Amino acid sequence: MSRGLATMFSPSRRRFLRQASVAALAVPAGALRNRLAFAAPAGKPARIYIDSRRTIGSLHRTVFGSFVEHLGRAVYDGIFEPGSPLADAQGFRTDVLSAVRALGVPLIRGPGGSFLSQYDWLDGVGPVRQRPRVLNEAWNTIESNRFGTDEFMAWCKAAGAEALMTVDLGSDTPEKAAALVEYCNFPGGTRWSDLRRQNGHSQPYGVRYWGLGNELDGPWEIGHMSAEQYGWKAADAARRMREVDPSVFLTACGSSWTGLPTYLQWDRQVLDHCYENVDAISIHGYFGAAPDQAARRSEKHVALNLEMEQQIRDTIDVCDYVRARKRSSKTLYISYDEWNVLYGNLVNDGARQVAPHLREKNYNLEDALLVGGLLNTLMRHADRVRIGCLSQLVNVHAPIMTDRKGFFLQTTYFPYRWALELARGSVLDLLVVAPTYELPDTKPVPFIDAAGTVSPRTGETALFILNRDLSAARPIEIVWEDRSPGPVQVALVLTGDDLEARNDFAAPRRVHPTELPRPVTRGAKTSLELPPRSYAVIQWAA
Repeated sequence: MSRGLATMFSPSRRRFLRQASVAALAVPAGALRNRLAFAAPAGKPARIYIDSRRTIGSLHRTVFGSFVEHLGRAVYDGIFEPGSPLADAQGFRTDVLSAVRALGVPLIRGPGGSFLSQYDWLDGVGPVRQRPRVLNEAWNTIESNRFGTDEFMAWCKAAGAEALMTVDLGSDTPEKAAALVEYCNFPGGTRWSDLRRQNGHSQPYGVRYWGLGNELDGPWEIGHMSAEQYGWKAADAARRMREVDPSVFLTACGSSWTGLPTYLQWDRQVLDHCYENVDAISIHGYFGAAPDQAARRSEKHVALNLEMEQQIRDTIDVCDYVRARKRSSKTLYISYDEWNVLYGNLVNDGARQVAPHLREKNYNLEDALLVGGLLNTLMRHADRVRIGCLSQLVNVHAPIMTDRKGFFLQTTYFPYRWALELARGSVLDLLVVAPTYELPDTKPVPFIDAAGTVSPRTGETALFILNRDLSAARPIEIVWEDRSPGPVQVALVLTGDDLEARNDFAAPRRVHPTELPRPVTRGAKTSLELPPRSYAVIQWAA
């Protein structure tokens, strides 16, 4: 793998990737990323057929969660900056908290990530002055432990989000995992619950969602082990954790990267041991056509959510295969608890420091379009994807970027916000008929990608539409099969002339949503036109 792409990962993961000799294609220096190498005629309108009686499943809000790892400036100088004029008495950045509350993020995963696999949660509780400073080998940085379990719980509460706590099963034990559940969820009168009370927190936190380790299939991960070893360990941890709190929702580690030789085999072997003990299996995915893939790179980039689509389907097939073998009545869910756009050179400034600038990605318009497509894919699998975590929330390849004076919103913030605000109720089983374009080594790619929701409570319908055509506007006809829509309440589009356009502190609104011309409905048909290079959301009243 090229040095630029390899810098996305931790030092140990980069070593593994180099050993695996994963090669990237080369491109002449200075090649334009937004060069339009392909232009197809607009042709006939795409059609989207909507029938509110046909739905995929209920949309769980936890599909739109996020992630805060002790990595780079995600925690320190991101959400937590004691002494800053922008911080409150707990050290929480109030400007960031306000932005997260405005987003309505429902679920936050923490404390890791690869950070997790050597993390001792006991280092992060008790009097701050007594907490040890430790070297985190995963990211080669210093962890001060000033922000530990109790601070994370307090921050999630302030942000209006639930916590998805992850426990270390790489270098730690199932016993310690159960002890953390006891610390967080048991009322009192036991060793670990009384420690929480002694630390000033009399009421249990009631954490429902728990992850059993992180990426332990990966040779880069501290504590990496075989699928059989992990399956036994996860089953033991799950049994112990449920004895403490039977209500917990537990997620086992699935395949962390489709490029591993153990991809999907790991999932099957793990689930052979712990299928009946867990509720979900996790998968991860970072997507992006590398800058050195010049030929039709952008057209491929905006279609990469179809790779996520295949990954989800493959994982569901494995889960259902294990269920059939075990003759189980239990359905296992998917926790897609790390996903984002990620490619090319990232900021990696400093090692063996507290909160160095690591993995800081400045996203452009093209990346925002792909994020919209990835959100569409997650929605289309609402029947099985129960959890999703945009990786990450602040500073580390994130929609919110801070400095000492404030923050700006990246291009990828807007599709994420639209999903959080407007996707409600049940996901519609849409039929989308659209012209396609050809890419090497792939099936024909539709120019139009769509997902939609309908609220049983309000009757509101929302459509989220990606136009992958980089050069031409695309006419769309929406066919309402069981009822006509009410008036349009929201019609917004994210687009622009330059796929490379980005927001930054100097120009925080360079890429920003604009009003989409209101769609026109006559009878049971709605007509609209999407500009090229665009992602749009439309909401209709009942």
